Amino acid sequence: MASIPEITASYLAPLPEDQRKALLELRDWIIAAVPEAVESLNYGVPAFKLGGKPLVSLGAAKKHCAFYVQSPAVSAAFADRLAGLDTSPGTVRFTPDKPLPRPLVEALIAARIDENAARAKKR
Repeated sequence: MASIPEITASYLAPLPEDQRKALLELRDWIIAAVPEAVESLNYGVPAFKLGGKPLVSLGAAKKHCAFYVQSPAVSAAFADRLAGLDTSPGTVRFTPDKPLPRPLVEALIAARIDENAARAKKR
């Protein structure tokens, strides 16, 4: 497990243990997929940037955890793989007892990296 910055630890500390564990696992997967990403707190939740651009974030609500893909376009492109999951544009919600599949998380991160790279080329 990667060292947890104080801002992320403070966010996770008050959560129920099952949510905290689920989000720590998701965080580890994000860091494994993009070790050069910079972790911060954005909009009140742990977030990751790559090359100074927002990439993904994670959070918790009373009855679920969330993986914020931060892109309705990426969510739409993965509609078939997200079918049956609790989603809204740019967000995938899950519960600790039914975590997201790691390959899906990795694919969504890769798509966000590609999306950010394509945007940078247009500038």
